[in-house]
Amino acid sequence: MSPARPTLVVFDLIGTTVRDRGEVQAAFQAAFEAHGSVIGPATVARWRGAAKRVAIREAVRESEPHLDEPHLEKRVDKIYDAFREDLIRRLSATPDLPFPNALPTFERLRDAGMRLALNTGFDRVVAHAVLDATHWPPGLFDAVVTDDDVDEGRPAPDMIHVAMECVNIRDGALVAVVGDTRLDLEAGFNAGAGWCIGVLTGAHDRAMLEQAPFTHIVASVGDVPGLWVT
Repeated sequence: MSPARPTLVVFDLIGTTVRDRGEVQAAFQAAFEAHGSVIGPATVARWRGAAKRVAIREAVRESEPHLDEPHLEKRVDKIYDAFREDLIRRLSATPDLPFPNALPTFERLRDAGMRLALNTGFDRVVAHAVLDATHWPPGLFDAVVTDDDVDEGRPAPDMIHVAMECVNIRDGALVAVVGDTRLDLEAGFNAGAGWCIGVLTGAHDRAMLEQAPFTHIVASVGDVPGLWVT
C-alpha cells in the first residue's frame, strides 16, 4: 500500500523554487558567443535540467564535431567558466529571486513532518550563490545536492539517491520529486519516487512535461503542500 504522504520532498532549484527570467539561457548563449560559437534556443531548451558541464560538452560536440577529446575538454572548460561567472552575476543582480510561495511551502511541509532537499544540475559554487541570494533561513534543507556530488546527472537518479542517503531513506516510494523540466521528472521516475511533480514556472511547458513520467503537474511550488496537507 502506497504511503499517504512522502517522507522526503526533493526540489529542483532554478525554475522551480527560484525564478528564471531567462538568465540561464542568456548566460549559456553569451558564454558560447564569447568563445566564437552560436547556439540556438532549441539547443539550450533541450538540455535544461541536465548537468551544465554535460550540456555544454554535448553542445560543443554537436557544433564542432572535428574537435578531438583534449581540445574538446579545453573548450568546454573555457565556456563553462564563462557561463558560471556570467550566470552568478545575472542571478545575484536579480531582485526578488525566490518565488514568494517557495518559503511558505518549505515551512508548511516541514511543519507537517516532512524532510526537505534541494538538487540542481549546477555545481556547488552556483548553487550556494543562488541560495545566498534567496535569504532563506539556514538549516532549511536536510540536504543540498549538486552536480559535483554525483558521477551522473539527470535523468540518472544519482542526485535523488544522495538526498535519500542524507536522511537515511532507502525506499523511493517515500520520496517526492518536484521540478520544472522533463529531466527532473525522468530522474524522479528512475529513482522510483512515489511522486513525480512538474511545475509550470520554469523551462518546460505542460506539453513537454507530459512527455515524461509524472504523477502531478501543478501551477507552481505553492501548490505542492496541498497534495498532502489540508
